[in-house]
Amino acid sequence: MSSAEPLLADALAAARGTDVRAAERTLDALVVADGAAVDTALLTRLSRAVGRLWPRGWQPVDLDRLATRRLSPRGARLLRDALAAQRRGLPAPVPAWFDEQLTELGARWDADAGWLDRRADGDRITALRDAVDALVLVEGLPPIALLRPPPGAVAVPLAAAPATGSRMLDRVRALLAKAESSGYPAEAEAFTAKAQELMARHSIDAALLDATAERPDQPGGMRLGTDAPYAAAKALLIQEVAAANRCESVWSDDLGFATVLGFPADLAAVDLLHTSLLVQATAAMLRGRSGRGAGSGRSGRGTDSDRSGRGMRSGRRTKGYDESFLNAFALRIGERLRAASVAATEERDDERLLPVLASRSDAVRSRADQLFPGTTRHRLQVRDSEGWSSGTTAADRASLDANRPAPRPVHGRPPR
Repeated sequence: MSSAEPLLADALAAARGTDVRAAERTLDALVVADGAAVDTALLTRLSRAVGRLWPRGWQPVDLDRLATRRLSPRGARLLRDALAAQRRGLPAPVPAWFDEQLTELGARWDADAGWLDRRADGDRITALRDAVDALVLVEGLPPIALLRPPPGAVAVPLAAAPATGSRMLDRVRALLAKAESSGYPAEAEAFTAKAQELMARHSIDAALLDATAERPDQPGGMRLGTDAPYAAAKALLIQEVAAANRCESVWSDDLGFATVLGFPADLAAVDLLHTSLLVQATAAMLRGRSGRGAGSGRSGRGTDSDRSGRGMRSGRRTKGYDESFLNAFALRIGERLRAASVAATEERDDERLLPVLASRSDAVRSRADQLFPGTTRHRLQVRDSEGWSSGTTAADRASLDANRPAPRPVHGRPPR
């Protein structure tokens, strides 16, 4: 054991406690200790800690998403360094998806010497604090659902990843990108409708083809981030898109993601469509908020305290409007997506289709029950009726079928 390891253990124990002065004293002890020994002890312990996460269900992108949410930018960068350093010691074979995620995160390792100082930007004490915070985070993470065989495990088909490289999906991405960037609602509707049509046909074709395969696909999974603000509304949108594509979604609020389970083609549809609809919903929400503010402004002057209090109340009203808008959008778009899925199924004249789809839905539900036996339901709260009405209208305008007119907006009171 090096002289730095007991100092690091003390710093970690203090960081997990509530005594701020004790935490600062242990950090000072690390600052004056042998820098090279401290860097080695930190990197070794971080590498071991992240390595223990892989058999417990975590993936590099999951860890980086949470680090970005809970750590400082430098703390997240230090954790990416640890990911790259840990990868060097992994025995072959390492799954291709694992290295692809590290490449996507930019996790590369140059050299051990001076590791922390290269990230410190002249402020070693803050860099040490960030590194200790990263270690506290990693060592405190719970097990989560295992979606893919981890490095070092036998490559059994626990889960399949959504296909991402097909020409059809490239076309869908291009159509959705055009829908997001278009300033003309009718044009955006046409792009989104075509994308939905392609995905529905692709999913049906994949299901029928897989039914005759010697080794058919098994339900797989992916995780989608649900960061603040309005994390619950984002999770609801994922759930609605997932249900329309024969997938199951479970939200882990404390960890900031939703786990979506389904077959590869359906997972790809959820990933692409959810991302695009979130962009479109956010843009529509901001336009609605702007118009609402312009229409509800009041003239006149008040005292500073009046203006301050009014600003606080306005902020609460804006949050209530935004949450209600996004919740209404998610529920209404979910109804329309499910209707589109039913229409695509009915258009396919193949007597095998319904039994095949029912069997796949049963397999997905069984997988969800296996991985998440203790789920609870989250109650939807609506605080702003204007936001609810505007969100429903915005979802109605997001046409999903170019051959049918958009349904009439649903006017009424939000559910209690």
